[in-house]
Amino acid sequence: MKPVLDETHDPAVQSWVESANSPDSDFPIQNLPFGVFRRRDAGAEAKVGVAIGDRILDLDGMQSEGLLAEDNLRLALNACASNSLNSLMALGSAPRRALRRRLHAILRQDASISDRQAASRDLIAQADVDMLLPAVVGDYTDFYASIFHATNVGKLFRPDNPLLPNYKYIPIGYHGRASSLVSTGTPVRRPSGQTRDGDADPKFGPTRALDYETELGFFVSAGNSLGESVPISDAEEHLFGICLVNDWSARDIQAWEYQPLGPFLGKSFATSLSPWVVTMEALAPFRTPAFARPEGDPAPLPYLFSQSDREQGGLDLWFEVSLLSVKMREAGIAPVVLGRSNFHDMYWTMAQMLTHHASNGCNLRAGDLLASGTVSGADKNTRGCLLELTSRGKDPVVLPTGEQRKFLEDGDEVILRGFCEREGFRDIGLGSCRGAILPASAI
Repeated sequence: MKPVLDETHDPAVQSWVESANSPDSDFPIQNLPFGVFRRRDAGAEAKVGVAIGDRILDLDGMQSEGLLAEDNLRLALNACASNSLNSLMALGSAPRRALRRRLHAILRQDASISDRQAASRDLIAQADVDMLLPAVVGDYTDFYASIFHATNVGKLFRPDNPLLPNYKYIPIGYHGRASSLVSTGTPVRRPSGQTRDGDADPKFGPTRALDYETELGFFVSAGNSLGESVPISDAEEHLFGICLVNDWSARDIQAWEYQPLGPFLGKSFATSLSPWVVTMEALAPFRTPAFARPEGDPAPLPYLFSQSDREQGGLDLWFEVSLLSVKMREAGIAPVVLGRSNFHDMYWTMAQMLTHHASNGCNLRAGDLLASGTVSGADKNTRGCLLELTSRGKDPVVLPTGEQRKFLEDGDEVILRGFCEREGFRDIGLGSCRGAILPASAI
């Protein structure tokens, strides 16, 4: 299904929530992402809300206001009386779209006085809440969809054969660990594991090659039954929205353990998510043609091709990754930007990844998380992890304090940000995904 533009994307519309009208806000009225929050009051419960500027509209509180009476709206709002987005995700796209349009009408500057007064009673400052994981994730799958990342990493380990024969035919992925998904701001404990240097005997201890990975996550909406596939023409109807993902990686543990079955303990210790889920509807103005495959590359197999996905399966979404060391923090130095990349450079689209995932009859369920793999581009400043950026530690990054980083040190904080921009439309953002490194536990 092709992305649809409507009145909710009009760049001229402003909100009576003044902070949403700031050019620097990630959450203007054209965005309206969903998330789960908890007030810092004693005994407060987790609730579903929508971000608008620096505020959150409490959707559970909106139930008593009588503003959402139509059937699809009532269905969506009832699903939001929960401590996760799973119930809303499970409804599919129609109730979500109806809720977006009604919330847009309530929050726009020319909203009726009654709508404005009612909604204002359910606005909460983002500064007064803790953001939680947006969904209960039953399963998490990580892909490897950037050909630039795959090529750069392949050259480090297989200089003469960086891409394996299947890469241009199959969206490569592996099943990750859902239990270690954490919300932004959660500290990340340096993992320990087996590593091996050269031909020496393996040893057990804290990783010396801790890395971040700049990724896009996308949540499954309505799922599919076991044994049934999802045609690529319908794939985006099975997606709810996107968030930022930092799939922390212990490169030395991973290098020793991954043969022959792939990542395991080098990845399962923590994966950080940003708290706000930007819906597929909000992304409509920023869709682009899919990645243009170079001359001579094979065409996708028929089950992975549709004309609409080729024309609008890409996404013009920028990522920015920054690092803040302990010394920088103590000196009052701002985080230093390490790289910027764009999701448009991904070899495989979101629809292709979901369709391939379900092509064997695997049942995807509402709230399942799929991640893109590291988002990297062709240039050095577009590389989405330190493994690529430092050439496996051979070319360290120099910080403003003079410190060098081959990989992450204890106390380092990594900040991911994401935003979409296009002339003629209002910029929207994904917010941030942050995490700081704690020392390894005693062995």
